Amino acid sequence: MTTRDGGPDPDAFWRRPDGDEPPSPEPEKLGKAAEQPGYAGPPASPQPPKGWRPPMVVQPPAPRQMPAQDLHGIEAAERSARTVTYGIGMIAGAVLLIVTCLLCSRALF
Repeated sequence: MTTRDGGPDPDAFWRRPDGDEPPSPEPEKLGKAAEQPGYAGPPASPQPPKGWRPPMVVQPPAPRQMPAQDLHGIEAAERSARTVTYGIGMIAGAVLLIVTCLLCSRALF
């Protein structure tokens, strides 16, 4: 078979060949027993041999206590970091204010 443009039919590979019709089921096998064969379940597994389990591993000891934190040192470091941050922010704000004033004065004059 070919398509309208003259190329091969893309579905030809999946079509059943002519004359190979599947046989129709025989009437005596159409009963309910023929449709659903009995399932006996999975095969029984043999019992495992003695000693099949891996050996027990000794539990590790409890973790050690962590050292205490220096709360006063942490607070001092946070205070100094905050001071540096505010200082950089004020310098950046001052630079932006000066630049804004320069641009505005240039636009006005």
